Amino acid sequence: MNTANHTTKQGRLIAASLGPGDPGLITRRAWDALKSAPCWAWPISRKEGGGYARAIVERAGLTPPSCTLPLDFPMTRDAVILARNWSIAAQKVLATLNKGLDVVFLIEGDASFFATFGHLQRTILAMDPQVMVEIIPGVSSPLAGAALHQKGLCEGDQTLAIVPATVGMARIDTLLTDFETVVLLKIRPVLDKVLSLLETRQLSHKAVFVERAGSPDERLITDVNLLRGEDVNYLSLMIIHCNDGEANLGNRE
Repeated sequence: MNTANHTTKQGRLIAASLGPGDPGLITRRAWDALKSAPCWAWPISRKEGGGYARAIVERAGLTPPSCTLPLDFPMTRDAVILARNWSIAAQKVLATLNKGLDVVFLIEGDASFFATFGHLQRTILAMDPQVMVEIIPGVSSPLAGAALHQKGLCEGDQTLAIVPATVGMARIDTLLTDFETVVLLKIRPVLDKVLSLLETRQLSHKAVFVERAGSPDERLITDVNLLRGEDVNYLSLMIIHCNDGEANLGNRE
């Protein structure tokens, strides 16, 4: 139920996509929103943490407004815990919007690409469908990873699959056959399984690993077998160029 004081114009919820880590990839539109917003909100995975998205704007040299809302978004698959935290976060944001303040939610990468913003947006709109939402697009991690590797993800009519590595090895095995390029996100918990699959498929030499693209700690690993047994960062992905032949620039029949 919307508890806003209707004598006060409700603020807007603005999703500011910041790119994967390099503050130079913040778009002009997102920059303007950050500069003018009376309130910033951002996700954290621990109550004492600063948050990765917040770190991007700090590296950009932007000064936060007087109103800030760090929101606890725990790294868990427990649906009950997640729903409770989304509800708490939505209530905090909605209370600020109802004061007439715009709230800019800071997002690493792009707001529409495997981002926490979708959960917050749905929960807030369930509480108050009248909330005005603006989504500012940004650079996603696969694009930043491809740029770091200096190799395009696809050309011509080549096909591209982008999936979480947690979809399972059987499904990934099929994708490696059906697509010219496969990008695996969220690879940390299944890294060794993916490496074994690539070795079996004789694709290890066609894979690259990218960690925290655009941040001061970014890594590009072209010999992916060196990663076996390593506890990599959560913000990691793998790009596999399954077919390195010339792109078909014509139309497939």
